[in-house]
Amino acid sequence: MSTPASPTRLRSRHTSTLKRLIARICRCEESEFVLQIVQPSLVGMIDGTVSTLAPIFAAAVSNSSRTALLVGLATALGAGVSMGLSEALSDTGQQTGRGSAIVRGAITGGATTLGGVFHSLPFIITNVNQALVVAGIVVAIELVAIAWMRHRFLHVTMRSSLLVVTLGGPHRRRAYTA
Repeated sequence: MSTPASPTRLRSRHTSTLKRLIARICRCEESEFVLQIVQPSLVGMIDGTVSTLAPIFAAAVSNSSRTALLVGLATALGAGVSMGLSEALSDTGQQTGRGSAIVRGAITGGATTLGGVFHSLPFIITNVNQALVVAGIVVAIELVAIAWMRHRFLHVTMRSSLLVVTLGGPHRRRAYTA
């Protein structure tokens, strides 16, 4: 009769499986994966989630769901192109070890676009009040996903990561002044 695996053992097995998967996909160590893939993805997701909120919700409140959807999609696309070019042109990756500038730019731009598109899609719902509620839920899910990525790859506690992501870091400033 086999003994059930402990939570620590399951986490260890999950972590080693993830490390093997990362090594196969990018042919690199986890630290390189974090620097070349995760970090540009986080930058993009955070920017896409944050920078598109104001235009989308302003369009929804002042006009209609359809306008909010169009503004959201246009803003997400524009932000994605801007962030992708900015990341690709910011450095070649040779001095910093951050990998190919084109790949980083594509990852950042794609993640920025996705971050803005996800909470634009609820505005397919024609009732603007319902769409706003669904969009708020989607934003919450996006923020939890960003916090989890920070927790998993940047080794930040989930609590701290959720606080930083949702509140913009007020607890950090308090910690430094204490």
